[in-house]
Amino acid sequence: MLSDRQINPRITSRRLLLTAAGMSLLGAAAGCRSPWSDEGAASSPEAIPEAVASAAASQSSASSPTAGAASPVPFPPPAGSGAPPGGEPGHRTLTEEESKPVFELDPGQRVVALTIDDGPDPRYTPTVLALLKQHGIRATFFLIGENAVEHQSLVREIADHGHHIANHTWTHADLRHMSDGAVRDELERTSDLLQRTTGRQPTWFRAPGGDWSPVALRASAALGLRNLGWSVDPRDWSRPGTSVIIDRVLKNVRPGSIVLNHDGGGDRSQTVAAMKAYLPVLLDSGYSFSAPPN
Repeated sequence: MLSDRQINPRITSRRLLLTAAGMSLLGAAAGCRSPWSDEGAASSPEAIPEAVASAAASQSSASSPTAGAASPVPFPPPAGSGAPPGGEPGHRTLTEEESKPVFELDPGQRVVALTIDDGPDPRYTPTVLALLKQHGIRATFFLIGENAVEHQSLVREIADHGHHIANHTWTHADLRHMSDGAVRDELERTSDLLQRTTGRQPTWFRAPGGDWSPVALRASAALGLRNLGWSVDPRDWSRPGTSVIIDRVLKNVRPGSIVLNHDGGGDRSQTVAAMKAYLPVLLDSGYSFSAPPN
């Protein structure tokens, strides 16, 4: 019997059929790995069952797309969101508990957090935004400062679409080998730019490669930034093939998953094509999407 974390094979559509036809049968699960090392905690969530593919193969009728609205999920509340006297945006130093990276949401809710790193990129970000709008999905964009400063209108467009904008450093550097001052500059410059561009001070941070070194945790805590990790990593940045990305997401997603994708940093056409395929499948299977409050 399928558990509540698995897809009911009866919930199928032509979109699912097209997706399943392009999915690879790879059995390897993707883990939370750094681009700079082979270290990382591999996840082992319940997979979307193979029954989905077989059910989709027998489905021949078309159905209309269904938009999925984000559910109010208990993301840990942003810390230090108040303003000091004078009305200027401010922050407070986070506690050690508040600084712990978050790797999943409430597993008791059928909700996924979609996160998109390394943008904005004028080639791929607009297509991603159109796709998310089509399906009524709200996501979190972790932006690199040097990209954001070159494409500030695109940053504002992301914000205007209602997505959450977060800090991904200024240069996407390996923070583990940098001084406290240099790491703080990477984060502070980015937060200041995003605040000036959107009118909102970022409250979440993601270390490049998911490498939360002590120096990165100290800098983010001092700037009032919570740390958001991920639990599903299709390693799309390595361009393994569209079908591989689809397969890795669908086999590893579960209630409360945080999914990692990239819209910047190189050729992301495979990522965009994969999102076009797997997002409707997740919506058809009863998932909704969420992001931290703005």
